[in-house]
Amino acid sequence: MNAQDPSNQSPKDWSWPFWPIVPLYPYGKRRTLRKEVVKDSIWTFDQLQGVLYVVTPIRMTAIKLDAGGLLVYAPVAPTPECIRLVWELVAEHGEVKYIILPTVSGIEHKVFVGPFARCFPEAQVFVAPHQWSFPFNLPLSWLGLPRNRTHVLPAEPSKAPFTDEFDYAMLGPIDLGLGAFEEVVFFHRRSRTLLVTDAVISVPEDPPDIVLLDPYPLLFHAKDDGFDVVEDRTATRRKGWQRIVLFTLYFRPSALAVIPFGQAIRNALNAPERFRKTYFGLFPFKWQKDWKRSFEVLVGDRPLFVAPILQTLILNRAPRETLDWAYQVASWDFQRIIPCHFAAPIEASPYQFQQAFQFLKQKSSGSADGETHQTPCLADYTLLQEIEQELNRRGILPPSQGIEEEK
Repeated sequence: MNAQDPSNQSPKDWSWPFWPIVPLYPYGKRRTLRKEVVKDSIWTFDQLQGVLYVVTPIRMTAIKLDAGGLLVYAPVAPTPECIRLVWELVAEHGEVKYIILPTVSGIEHKVFVGPFARCFPEAQVFVAPHQWSFPFNLPLSWLGLPRNRTHVLPAEPSKAPFTDEFDYAMLGPIDLGLGAFEEVVFFHRRSRTLLVTDAVISVPEDPPDIVLLDPYPLLFHAKDDGFDVVEDRTATRRKGWQRIVLFTLYFRPSALAVIPFGQAIRNALNAPERFRKTYFGLFPFKWQKDWKRSFEVLVGDRPLFVAPILQTLILNRAPRETLDWAYQVASWDFQRIIPCHFAAPIEASPYQFQQAFQFLKQKSSGSADGETHQTPCLADYTLLQEIEQELNRRGILPPSQGIEEEK
């Protein structure tokens, strides 16, 4: 029996009953796709998350330990389907021994750790230091993590119980006012694989397999406006995916014209598709004809890059610390990277990882390394810059730091 064949499953297999805690699409029904990255050694588990059909992958990685058993990095929702796919690995390779929460600010990762850990009561849970919660800073056990088997990752990797197989490096904590940003990347020596959460991404031109399980979000965002009716074709799905990427990474890309709410309501009354799935015809924006240029410039010919929100609102608060961390990670001899979002695995070198953070050295005149393909469409950053300015004005977000100030 193929555990991932929908004909063999009930929708109950996809159930995630705690979705109201973090109410992201697809809410209470989450599919899981497992893929083997390195034979009998590394597996990824992809699910979806998003808002208003802006859907992107969220990923967990399981690695077989030399002595048997599994280490799980960044758990996803423990639906019956997901847990069954993990148990198939357990039956062949041994128990889940370690569960890693590698972030302090990523609630979309943190929310799954407690429920996932309860499915594997013998596993030890290790979390990134400096955990926090908002609006109240609660103990980890109050957030659902098991009290007697949850540990903070040691500052020195040599003190971790899996030090014979893994190195790790911590970025942060970076002060963001209301809380901190911190991420822990893991390096699996035997397979030369780097596990990251949000630090770097790679965006494919075509939608990932997990997104294709339900193509409707792709078709929804392939529409140019609320009056457009699209056909389900490969090119249409690709168009919808690339626009979803722009939404996800820029929030409001420059090629997107926002329609005033009153006009959007009037348009909805005359839309050709008015039913619940289409939000009753409500489509409060219109894509400009040159939208694809933003996607092409964003992705360029780089194997990986740092998401615009991290560039604009987070990592530029501590550029020297971030660069030092990137140089440390680049000292490891990895050949592939598995992030928690977008494409994976990424075939990339330590040098390419290090280069992804060179934007922290860039001046307003252009790219630090002189390569024009690295220069972003500055207009696409407008909303992120407005958010930064408003958070600065309110005293919520500390000001960004130039690299000179960090010396």
